[in-house]
Amino acid sequence: MTAVAPAPTSAPEARVEETAPVASQFVQYLFLKVDSSWRRLDSATQARGRAEFEQVVAEAAPGITTDAYSTLGLKADAQLMLWWKSANAITVQDTLGALLATGLGKYCEIAHSLWGLTRPSIYTKRRTTQEQAVDETTRLQYLVVYPFSKTIEWYLMSRDARQGMMNEHMRIGHDFGDVRQVLLYTTGLDDQEFIVAYETDSLERHQDLVIALRSTEARRYTLRDTPIFTAVHRPLRDALALLG
Repeated sequence: MTAVAPAPTSAPEARVEETAPVASQFVQYLFLKVDSSWRRLDSATQARGRAEFEQVVAEAAPGITTDAYSTLGLKADAQLMLWWKSANAITVQDTLGALLATGLGKYCEIAHSLWGLTRPSIYTKRRTTQEQAVDETTRLQYLVVYPFSKTIEWYLMSRDARQGMMNEHMRIGHDFGDVRQVLLYTTGLDDQEFIVAYETDSLERHQDLVIALRSTEARRYTLRDTPIFTAVHRPLRDALALLG
């Protein structure tokens, strides 16, 4: 993909609400690749495998919240993405082990794993919409996810200089209030510093936001913002049916 996505604290951060502090959450975007031999199995075996997979997901609730997405045809090395939210990594790891032991899971391998923790933004004094979006009870049609890191020079600048550039991002983001953002912090935990996700009902609107943000001063300090993953939100049963 040649498009370049925006910096992690870009958009809807300008819209804020006064709320009490909340505990950090463990959030993961898990991309699964299904072996092509799965499609050659008989329909009864496939049905059992999908049912076992669904049962594990259902039994993991409410400790883990799961939203399913299809990446079929959008990435060559993944067909299914699970958005998981939990209080800790251990519960998610146990659930993944159970999923991989199901009839369907035995044909799956982890293609990509993007995860991090929710934390308050350092650029605003109140809880922002990017923190609240992770707790929305309804999902928009598309999810765009990517890892993100800034350059060393960004962190060596004064706090005031960084705040000024982020204010520019927030002013642009205010015009795209229909595009939700989720920002995860992975500094010291994984190879990148952040995981950025955008929810939207219009890929064109998200692309407009990206184009607008590319000309901001903070763009100079982007070190990495690829690979980019685009996924379509679907009920879990429908996403699994697309696998065959």
